[in-house]
Amino acid sequence: MPIGEFGRPPALPSETSPALTTPMYWMYEMAYASLNPARAMTDATRMLFQNPLNPFSQTEFGKSVTAGCELFERTTRRYGKPEWGLHDTDVNGVRTPIEIRSVWEKPFCRLLYFDRKHPRPLRAPQPRVLIVAPMSGHYATLLRGTVEAFLPTHEVYITDWSDARQVPLAAGRFDLEDYIDYVIEMFHVLGGNVHVLAVCQPAVPVLAAVSVMEAENDPYVPLSMTLMGGPIDTRRNPTAVNNLAAEKGMDWFRNNVITKVPFPHPGIMRDVYPGFLQLTGFISMNRDRHVEAHKKLFENLVKGDGDLVDKHREFYDEYLAVMDLTAEYYLQTVDTVFVKHALPKGEMTHRGKLVDPSKVVNVALMTVEGENDDISGLGQTEATHMLCSSIPDDRRVHYVQKGVGHYGVFNGSRFKSEIVPRVSDFMLSAANIRHRAAAAE
Repeated sequence: MPIGEFGRPPALPSETSPALTTPMYWMYEMAYASLNPARAMTDATRMLFQNPLNPFSQTEFGKSVTAGCELFERTTRRYGKPEWGLHDTDVNGVRTPIEIRSVWEKPFCRLLYFDRKHPRPLRAPQPRVLIVAPMSGHYATLLRGTVEAFLPTHEVYITDWSDARQVPLAAGRFDLEDYIDYVIEMFHVLGGNVHVLAVCQPAVPVLAAVSVMEAENDPYVPLSMTLMGGPIDTRRNPTAVNNLAAEKGMDWFRNNVITKVPFPHPGIMRDVYPGFLQLTGFISMNRDRHVEAHKKLFENLVKGDGDLVDKHREFYDEYLAVMDLTAEYYLQTVDTVFVKHALPKGEMTHRGKLVDPSKVVNVALMTVEGENDDISGLGQTEATHMLCSSIPDDRRVHYVQKGVGHYGVFNGSRFKSEIVPRVSDFMLSAANIRHRAAAAE
C-alpha cells in the first residue's frame, strides 16, 4: 500500500461538477484588492489621530476616529497564519527553552516537533505524543493551548496542515485517503513508542489509520489513541452541523462551496473549499456575539482599556485566520462522515480495503467529550468503544467533562486542570501495560 503517494493527477472537472466555473473566489480577490486604497487612507488617518502632537489625539473625538479606523482595518484585513508564540516551558521546575522544527514534510503537511532544550538530563524519558490537529479551516495554532498544556510533561509533535491555496497544482490531489496515509507515515517516521491524540475532525482518519495498521500487524502502531470531541458516529445526538450535511446533500456542497484558487496564489486553479467561505459560516453561527464583541472593541479602544483590547486582538487574530481545503478532501469527508456514516456502519474503505476498528487490539483507547458540545454531540466520540470491540476493558476509558462546550474539550482552564491530568495518566498506564506485555513475550 503506497503511503502519501503524490503520483495521481489532480481532480478532473467531472469530479467536482459545475462549481469549478464558480467565480466567487475571483470576485472575493477583486473585492479585497479594491479596498486597498481605502485601507491606505484609513491607516494614514489613524496615524494622524494617534500622533501625540495632534491636539485631537487625546480627545474623545480623536480616539473615536482612531478606534473606527482600527475596526475598519481589522474587518477588511486578510489574516495570515499565526505564530506559535511558545518560547519556553516549565520542565521539572526548570524553565526550558523550546525550538520548533519540522521533522517530516510533504506538500500538504509538516510534522512539527517542540524540542525542549533541557539544561540538564531528565531522570526518565517522558511520553511522546503526536497531536493530530483538525484540517477544518483553522490553522494548527488553534491548538496552541493544547500543546502548551502537554509540553511540561511530554515530548510533543503536531501536524501542521498546509493551506491548499499555497500548494501548487503540480503537487497533485489530497483527499481523506491521503490524510490517512499521512498519519500512517508519521507513525513510521516516529518509529513507535508514541501516543496519538486527535482533536475533533481527525478522530475519524486517525481511527481509520490505526485500524488499517492493526489489520496489517504494523509494528509502529501507537501505544494509545485519545480521541477528543470527534464525529465518529454523527447519528448519535446529531447537532446543527451534522444535520446541515444530511439535509443539503453532496450536490449542494459541490455546486455552492467549491471554487478554484485565483491568481496570484501558488495553488492557482486548484479546486478548494475557500477559507473565507468557511469563515462566513463560522461567524453566521454566532453573528450577534461577534457583532457585540466588535462593539465592545470600539468602546474599549476609546476608553483606553488595553487589557480587554489585547484579549480581543489575540482571540480574533487566531479566529479570523483561515485556510483553504482541497475540494476532494472536503467533499469526501462530508460524504463519508456526515452523509453516509460509513465508519460506524462498517462500510468505510481505504485504498480498496475495509476499515475495521475491531482489528484494534494493541492500542489503548480513551475518548473525551464535552457536556455542552454543540459541534460533536454527546455520544458521537464514545461510539468508538463499540467499534473497537477487541480492546480489553482495562485498556479503555471514556470521560465526559462537565460544563464545557466543544472548545473546552481541548483548551481552557478545565482542560488544563481536569482533562490533561487524566489523559497523561491514561498514556502512562497504556505504555506500562504494553511494555509489560512485550516483556512477557
